[in-house]
Amino acid sequence: MKVAFASKDGVYVNEHFGWSQAFYIYEVLEERFELLKIVDASQEYHDEVDKLTYKIQSLEDSDIVYVAQIGPKASNMVKLAGVYPLKASRENETIEEVIGSLQKLMHENTPLWLKRIVLKA
Repeated sequence: MKVAFASKDGVYVNEHFGWSQAFYIYEVLEERFELLKIVDASQEYHDEVDKLTYKIQSLEDSDIVYVAQIGPKASNMVKLAGVYPLKASRENETIEEVIGSLQKLMHENTPLWLKRIVLKA
């Protein structure tokens, strides 16, 4: 599955979805993971819907977007685009910690939302 992380530095999940300047897109499998690309999402829009549409397009067919924060409108738009939005569980959570948690969920009591994503991929 492809997971996009909103990050300022490529290490921590530390960016709000709508303000993210870049998305770090990883391929996450049960036993390994790989950074596929860093997508520039820095283009500025004044209209909120245009900005959110642009950010969603920047996710490039990711299955999950992992963010520090996401507003309700953005969250709904992301879901309608077929991407599952997740918020960091704590401040300074690293991308590698999140990936490890996702991989652990794939092995143990996989929640239904994640099963759907894995089966789709």
